[in-house]
Amino acid sequence: MTQGPLTTEAGAPVADNQNSETAGAGGPVLVQDQALLEKLAHFNRERIPERIVHARGAGAYGTFTVTRDVSQWTRAKFLSEVGKQTETFLRFSTVAGNLGSADAVRDPRGFALKFYTEEGNYDLVGNNTPVFFIKDAIKFPDFIHTQKRDPYTGSQEADNVWDFWGLSPESTHQVTWLFGDRGIPATLRHMNGYGSHTYQWNNEAGEVFWVKYHFKTDQGIKNLTTDEANRLSGVDPDSHQRDLREAIERGEFPSWTVQVQIMPAAEAATYRFNPFDLTKVWPHADYPPIEIGKLELNRNPENIFAEVEQSIFSPAHFVPGIGPSPDKMLQGRLFAYGDAHRYRVGINADHLPVNRPHATEARTNSRDGYLYDGRHKGTKNYEPNSFGGPTQTGRPLWQSVPVSGGTGNHEAPVHAEDNDFVQAGNLYRLMSEDEKGRLIDNLAQFISKVSRDDIAERAVNNFRQADDDFGKRLEAAVQALRG
Repeated sequence: MTQGPLTTEAGAPVADNQNSETAGAGGPVLVQDQALLEKLAHFNRERIPERIVHARGAGAYGTFTVTRDVSQWTRAKFLSEVGKQTETFLRFSTVAGNLGSADAVRDPRGFALKFYTEEGNYDLVGNNTPVFFIKDAIKFPDFIHTQKRDPYTGSQEADNVWDFWGLSPESTHQVTWLFGDRGIPATLRHMNGYGSHTYQWNNEAGEVFWVKYHFKTDQGIKNLTTDEANRLSGVDPDSHQRDLREAIERGEFPSWTVQVQIMPAAEAATYRFNPFDLTKVWPHADYPPIEIGKLELNRNPENIFAEVEQSIFSPAHFVPGIGPSPDKMLQGRLFAYGDAHRYRVGINADHLPVNRPHATEARTNSRDGYLYDGRHKGTKNYEPNSFGGPTQTGRPLWQSVPVSGGTGNHEAPVHAEDNDFVQAGNLYRLMSEDEKGRLIDNLAQFISKVSRDDIAERAVNNFRQADDDFGKRLEAAVQALRG
């Protein structure tokens, strides 16, 4: 099907798209060739700033279907009845790499999910691991600086990575995850996703529950070894993006079984671990996962830039019945994600089709700004007004949380069994001997690259405190490689 003549941005037909206008057959190009100047000017501005983290991404649309009645825990309408379906958009990503980096690398994977609900968009911004490296957002820029290119060498440096991790014992659990077998997923379809943070659910009666989300892949877990990933990264750096797109094109729609762990709010204060600590999991024996739904991806984006790169996600995008917790990493992200997309895409990024609500209409008094689309026409832009403008509901999305004490730079409250190493040790002891061997080798290969013995010793000591056997084997492996 033909689309008609090529036009300028103003809609005028283009007579010649092969030759620029010149002064005579061999003369200089004329400034009056507006088709040329417009084309070059737009080309110079085709890119927007890439994400500082999660720059390398792939995405797809899908549906979330409720399979269990959860109204006893939350009043969120999109979760209100079994069988209810909600349109979704899921963006996968690596964390540290730039936009042009390879997919098959040892790195956590972002798992950012947008629900287009009838009460507004709900964004669940998580990873493919249930924990993270740090527990307070004030450390996040420092952590990411260690993962990015060094300001002097222009490369990621083992010294920076292991100096920070060695001086941050709370990272031991996540590092054990990252350098284990699940550190490099074979595809985006063959890995789990997690909300990672703790969130609040509240029901119609105002009762509060703390919740963790799990997305268990129905395709099964598949991973790559370091050698397999290195080869694949060279042969096909787009391997994960290509696999996801082609699977959906074939009609092999990937899916995940959605589960939640639920903790009554009253149990949080005396739970053996701090339930809001992002470096720890809630053991399933304490709070068994409950299946609540099914997530399926079934439609590819038509334009990667418009729908994947310009998609925005913010953990501050809640709907009635769901809210934040005192998790200090989550609290920082409530600001940082929205601020990032206002910088990258613009103040009206929410006007783009991939970002705006699909099942309802956004009604705000915000006007103007870069790329404002005039959607409000001539309506009044203040509240209260007597011209039929939108009004407040008087009912918060989530329930208030009691607080006490003075202001200050406080550490999070310590619970009975809080420890930076116990869960890393538990994870190590769950592994088979083969898995332990690969974990030790992966860690030793990286730690051995540091330039100073004290950095290596400090890094190894964190794993020794998690498990004595873990530390001894790792120390021997590092020493063998460092000579």
